[in-house]
Amino acid sequence: MHILVVEDEPRLARLIQQALTREHHVVEVANDGEQGLDLAASGSFDLVVLDIMLPKKDGIEVCKTMRELGVKTPVLMLTAKDTVTDKVRGLDAGADDYLTKPFALEELHARLRALARRSPEFEPVETLQVGDLVMNRTSREVMRGNKPIELTAKEFALLEFLMRHPNQVLSRDRIIENVWGYESDAPPNVVDIYIHFLRRKIDHGHSKALIQSVRGLGYKIQE
Repeated sequence: MHILVVEDEPRLARLIQQALTREHHVVEVANDGEQGLDLAASGSFDLVVLDIMLPKKDGIEVCKTMRELGVKTPVLMLTAKDTVTDKVRGLDAGADDYLTKPFALEELHARLRALARRSPEFEPVETLQVGDLVMNRTSREVMRGNKPIELTAKEFALLEFLMRHPNQVLSRDRIIENVWGYESDAPPNVVDIYIHFLRRKIDHGHSKALIQSVRGLGYKIQE
């Protein structure tokens, strides 16, 4: 699944991202309500994990605005508050479930799975495709045309992130946060190195290159 985590505590955001990534989810992190709303409003996520106490816009406002914009993505509200009033405010704003901090990661996984099952909008995305490049997330197979492509785990994760955002320019910092992990100390040029690896495996020998550089901004994958 493609999951958005909106959480301003760096340590907790990192733990959630790492835990969900281990389950083969693609996880993006936003550190404040404005950034979270901008990402959530795209409607490209399967689930949103949303803290209430956020800078710039709180989680209640973010969730309420999502619903006003017609975004139906299931929302799991996270907060340190556990009063009935806070729960009611979150649910009335459009949240689908509520989890009080501190919590066990096992419970977070279970609640997200339950939200995915309950949501009529949710359909597990097993296959991603850009042009003649096809990725099966379940079997971990990648093919371009009729040719299978062998990728390392990190190459697969990078390609999946690119394919989740076709035709969008992705900065090196955003790629590092979502492929290498929130607050990763990986140097910026690690993205360039792995993009080179991917191009050699995916675009070499083809008349059209799918992975493109956008000077001064980052990379994108485009049909």
